[in-house]
Amino acid sequence: MRRSMLFLPGNTPNVIQNGDVLGADAVIFDLEDAVAPDQKDAARILVRNTMTYLDFSKVETIVRINSVDTDFWKKDLETILPLKPTLIMPPKTSTAQDVLTVDAYMCELEDKLGMERNTVKLIPLIETALGLENAFQIAAASKRVAALFLGAEDLTADLRCKRTKESEEIAYARGRMVAAARAAGVDVYDTPFTDVNDDEGIRIDTEKAKALGFTGKASISPRHVPVINEVFSPSQRDIDYAYEVMEAIRIAKEQGRGAIALRGKMIDAPIVNRAKQTIEAAEELGLGRSDI
Repeated sequence: MRRSMLFLPGNTPNVIQNGDVLGADAVIFDLEDAVAPDQKDAARILVRNTMTYLDFSKVETIVRINSVDTDFWKKDLETILPLKPTLIMPPKTSTAQDVLTVDAYMCELEDKLGMERNTVKLIPLIETALGLENAFQIAAASKRVAALFLGAEDLTADLRCKRTKESEEIAYARGRMVAAARAAGVDVYDTPFTDVNDDEGIRIDTEKAKALGFTGKASISPRHVPVINEVFSPSQRDIDYAYEVMEAIRIAKEQGRGAIALRGKMIDAPIVNRAKQTIEAAEELGLGRSDI
């Protein structure tokens, strides 16, 4: 279950070598924004060696490559793809063609390496106005796309608006991203909260993202990871209720009843689906009913 994704600059050996013990479900080795142009080659080698010689079996690995309008992205893929990261994150994805361009080169490399095609999935980073408007087309462009990720810092710059802690300026973007991803049947991840020292702010922002339907949230600081994991994990109350719903459904079927009520509320298909999703998430996290 991927609730939290933690960015790690690809040119900081003391940080990335500890990525597997920082509590995030996935780590994002960043070869793009966090790395100056004259350090790209060194960062690429450092990330390659880190993934080769250190054990990241307990966390998912994501690599943010450079965008397709640079001279770096193909070398990024040539170096990283043989290591089979969980996901490749192409930044500044604005059109379905951007996805297809990356996908085609990944297919070429997988063939050369003797890898099965689509072994490594994509999580396009949407951080432009054009990308936002094309979000569904991007999500549906290839079977390799497993999720979408909202990048609010660059997006607000492109929109020419001020980035604030309250995040009202990205309300539309958040809603559109969730709708596009769900319509395409893929996961969707929220932008990081950038004030490392605001413990109340990260909780509010994360709860807002969950309420909107995001799968999880990215972070630029290990300090934010525990809150993100907590918010995006089902609560004990949610788990207990989900099991009650499924038990009510079981009893109703045994009794041949079509209409089912629980705690004075009719149980319909959406409630059952949410209960199933909650139980699946709880089981994946090793959580169970409080009365068991």
